[in-house]
Amino acid sequence: MSVRHGQVVEAGFRPHPLCRDPHLQTLMPALLRRTPRLELEIQRWELADGDFLDLGWFARPAADQPIAVLVHGLTGGFESKYLRATARRLKRQGWAGLILQLRGAGDTPNRLARAYHQGDTADLLALLADLRRRWPQAPLATVGWSLGGNIVLKAAGEAGAEHQADFVAAASVPFELEACAERMRRGFSRLYQRRLLGDLKLSAQRKARAVALPESVDLAATLQAADFFMFDDAWTAPLNGFDDARDYYQRCQCGPFLERIARPTLIVHSLDDPFMRPQIVPGAEALSASVRLELARHGGHVGFIGRNAWGAPEFWLERRLSDWLQLSLEQSGRCQASSLAQAAEA
Repeated sequence: MSVRHGQVVEAGFRPHPLCRDPHLQTLMPALLRRTPRLELEIQRWELADGDFLDLGWFARPAADQPIAVLVHGLTGGFESKYLRATARRLKRQGWAGLILQLRGAGDTPNRLARAYHQGDTADLLALLADLRRRWPQAPLATVGWSLGGNIVLKAAGEAGAEHQADFVAAASVPFELEACAERMRRGFSRLYQRRLLGDLKLSAQRKARAVALPESVDLAATLQAADFFMFDDAWTAPLNGFDDARDYYQRCQCGPFLERIARPTLIVHSLDDPFMRPQIVPGAEALSASVRLELARHGGHVGFIGRNAWGAPEFWLERRLSDWLQLSLEQSGRCQASSLAQAAEA
């Protein structure tokens, strides 16, 4: 019996001719783009273990309207520009949905000692189960970027055919975490690492003032960490029950779970992503038949700045993700008249 694998194809992205450099692609959306306007209804969702998650609804679902759950990257949250822009497009296309702000990602520390990390799929899976219970006929989708992409893909692989989401999409995913952490120690990427570590250390300080930390957590070493290996050894691993940074990386990377995914899945990735090496990108044999991996030569990390028909910069990634979700919904035969009417009105 032949074994079917996934697809690895060239992405349809073409970079803006004045913005081909991977660092320009990565930095321009973060530094120069205005934060897209988006009204969010914030819901504090109480968890069974006594902790909470904050959910930012950009549109509450009506009846069987499709629902998208958007998951941010490391140090991201409700204000992440790529999340808000994608939510706006999905809303115009007739989708309801929310931004999942991962446990401890906001300005208010979560109640328990644990915090979100690359492999923290339990909260997402619990949320999807709750959404399925409340809207049993609604199509569900998960979309993640970077760390959030790792989470949504790992969750899909863990759940397999029992996954509550009908569609999965992810971009700029760190398929092999240790290799990515090593990459961030080199060259210009150290500047990204320094910025991210600065934000993570501020979050750690807030948490240390609000929550009793396990004795295994070394707060002094956390605040002095010069790279992700040191930070994850001192903070992420002991806080979340891992032996050390390498144990955390090995157990939480999504790469080994890609062959178990049973839902239609799109992954968009750039080979010049400065957060990782091209060698970590999986081949077709590592993907299930449900997975389509689109590779671009350029695009940076969560960048993908192209050019529209008038020559102006265009944020291609959010269009690709939202259009793929809409096409997948229509092809599934679950695109209801109510959602199409809302899209037409928008």
